[in-house]
Amino acid sequence: MTRLDATELAQRLGREAEAVCRHYLDAGHRQGNYWQVGDARNTPGRSMFVRLKATSKGPAGKWTDAATGEHGDLLDVIRESCGLIDFADVVEEARRFLSLPRPEPAPATNKRPGTPAPSGSAEAARRLFAMSHPIGGTPVETYLRHRGITALHGTGSLRFHPRCYYRPDDHGPTETWPAMIAAVTDLEGKITGAHRTWLAPDGSDKAPIETQRKAMGDLLGAAVRFGIADEVMAAGEGIESVLSARQAIPHMAMAAALSAVHLAAILFPETLRRLYIVRDNDSAGDGARDSLVERANAAGIEAIVLSPMLEDFNEDLRRLGLDALRAGLRVQLAPQDVARFMAQAA
Repeated sequence: MTRLDATELAQRLGREAEAVCRHYLDAGHRQGNYWQVGDARNTPGRSMFVRLKATSKGPAGKWTDAATGEHGDLLDVIRESCGLIDFADVVEEARRFLSLPRPEPAPATNKRPGTPAPSGSAEAARRLFAMSHPIGGTPVETYLRHRGITALHGTGSLRFHPRCYYRPDDHGPTETWPAMIAAVTDLEGKITGAHRTWLAPDGSDKAPIETQRKAMGDLLGAAVRFGIADEVMAAGEGIESVLSARQAIPHMAMAAALSAVHLAAILFPETLRRLYIVRDNDSAGDGARDSLVERANAAGIEAIVLSPMLEDFNEDLRRLGLDALRAGLRVQLAPQDVARFMAQAA
């Protein structure tokens, strides 16, 4: 996409600025001719202002965060609120919102527009995530808060689907339940899969069904990512366990690989120098830990294991409390990382 095309797309979004804000920044509210919210990642608050109508001060859709000095347009809002990295994915999401036609497929493909993606494929995962909504004010947010997880910054990789299909077995009738949809991405930020956690309608717990979680797409080496990894990151199995550790270490990038097998095979960013392994207290967690430590060391990456006091870090958070979780993790981090990632959380 050329700069002109991107500018035109941003202008089209600007003409529907309030609708864009209601969809992607639903943690905020309208205040006169502005939409007011905490930041472009849809954090509740009042420091960011999005202009809803063109004025002498500038076009509709432009925004400024008074707390940080950041500013941008609605393409930036889509990127940040959805946790996207690749600009092509931002454009695709913007086009989806505006119901613009997709670019013509390459001549080599015979796939017709509207052809259903194969069940369980990476394409089906991308479509499911695109059809879902930001989690602010939804049963997903309620579910996470019920599990003690309130630090929801940088969770654009999580979305809410109000009626996600669930089939108990190959021959049973299809049901629909609310679900937390997690985007599984590769190191470039491309969605390769999705993870579904079906929820009770009020978000108080998981849905009362036999299989409450299922993944789809290409998962090996990929993960559900929170924040952008640089020299230091943490990786674990479950979404709730990783987000619980992040509750105590809020400024560290983390990734959930979704299972012990996939944690052992997670790919390392080129910039990574130290990896924290958020382990679960079971035999599968021990195996993933050992394999990942060996792989990291072979790649010249320092590996440090973070161990919970109970079964996993979410149980630590819920049963022992945030202060105890924070204290338990503080003594396991490298001293320089305590100052870098935990100082503001003390």
